[in-house]
Amino acid sequence: MTTIRADDGLRLAYVESGEPGGRPVVLIAGFTAPATSWRPQVAALARAGYRVLAVDLRGHGEADHPDGGVDMDRRGDDLRDVLAALHLEDVALVGGSMGGNTIWSYLSRHGDALVRSVVIVDQTPKMLNTDDWAFGFYGYDGSNADTFFATGIPQTGHGTPLARRGLRLVRLLRALGGGDRAMSPGELVLLNDHARRDWREAIEGSAAPVLFVAGAESEFWPAEHAAAAAALAPRGESVVLAHDGHAANVEQPRAFNRVLLEFLARSR
Repeated sequence: MTTIRADDGLRLAYVESGEPGGRPVVLIAGFTAPATSWRPQVAALARAGYRVLAVDLRGHGEADHPDGGVDMDRRGDDLRDVLAALHLEDVALVGGSMGGNTIWSYLSRHGDALVRSVVIVDQTPKMLNTDDWAFGFYGYDGSNADTFFATGIPQTGHGTPLARRGLRLVRLLRALGGGDRAMSPGELVLLNDHARRDWREAIEGSAAPVLFVAGAESEFWPAEHAAAAAALAPRGESVVLAHDGHAANVEQPRAFNRVLLEFLARSR
């Protein structure tokens, strides 16, 4: 991993692969997940001739892990600092889970002048279910908005049970480095900020082509979120991957890589 500094001095990290002169693809992992969780995508993108940068924002992998002070705005600013430090432009941004909404934070705060295309991996732009958005986190609505994520990510009873995922579970544990751990107070603050945000306006305001990918068996929200979000985007499209959960790029890497590479080729 190579380190860079955010504008407030904290250390971020990235690993670079592929063709140095290729179009840059920046991979942003989900909540607390490391950049190494993108390993199956890094290899496929490098073979296709892209310059691949898998990043650890603060709180991830080899980056600094502050005790607090991280919200979705800060994550968007961290992504800005990565693009600036590496002098990236005409870039494809690929974000999984919270990494997807980190892209919307970046675009809403800093614009899309440097961005060629966007891929969002199983992340609804609005986690709170309301009368005008029925594709949020299962069971999360106005009645429990203040308490639902107070101690962590609740079990929903949806998706394929872990014990029945077979090789998909092996891939997931390998990518994330093992089982669950207790969340720190700072991580819970970030999780709750993430849960309360609504990025639909950011989607509507971006001119970049966007692919929304959903896992058909996502544990967290109905797969229809992808089509609903794509309908908001001026240049949006969506795909649902069968036999796939929330960590769509990890559980079904071949299927995910196929749709990713096809989309990137269309949006050159």
